[in-house]
Amino acid sequence: MSTPSVEGLPDLEWTHGPSMAQYDEPGRALELTCGAGVDWTNDATGAPPQHEASSLSFVAPGSPFMLQARVEVVGERTTFDAGVLTIWRDSDHWAKLCFEYSPQGDAMVVSVVTRGSSDDVNSAVVAHRAVWLRIAHLGGDAWAFHASHDGVRWDFVRLFSLAEGASPARVGFMAQAPLGESCTARFDEIVLREALVSNLRDGS
Repeated sequence: MSTPSVEGLPDLEWTHGPSMAQYDEPGRALELTCGAGVDWTNDATGAPPQHEASSLSFVAPGSPFMLQARVEVVGERTTFDAGVLTIWRDSDHWAKLCFEYSPQGDAMVVSVVTRGSSDDVNSAVVAHRAVWLRIAHLGGDAWAFHASHDGVRWDFVRLFSLAEGASPARVGFMAQAPLGESCTARFDEIVLREALVSNLRDGS
């Protein structure tokens, strides 16, 4: 199991033990493959929490920033499998923005914010094989998720807070396969910028 370096990002570490990863330097593409049945969820109905998926992540900068990537799930898809951008503080404080496969057979943008229990929201259906996802830290406890069909115009997904804790937030990339045998997610056009999103709803 390797821990690759990705151009333009700080040193990366796994949140929950090593998983399969490779980085294509010429194509600047990160590919993650997870095993069967792994996910992050703190189910609001009372099912046991699950954090067996592992995010390849870095310590979030102290100032406002944006992390974005084009996300594609490679090969045949199983319900709820996804390529994911993640924020992790601890097992009760985390969030994820997913390119996920729904039970109805649609590829969708799905977001989950967890403060004890998980608040799970389906957003737009994606007609293409890939979608751009973005995490924005706005300062303090405030975060935002956006998605884009072209990496230029960004559609607002949600604004939320994650309380600061003893450990700094880590942000990164993950593959999940809650019901499947495996999932391979590909992330390219990865950009980290230390800048503030000044208007969450104007497409910028």
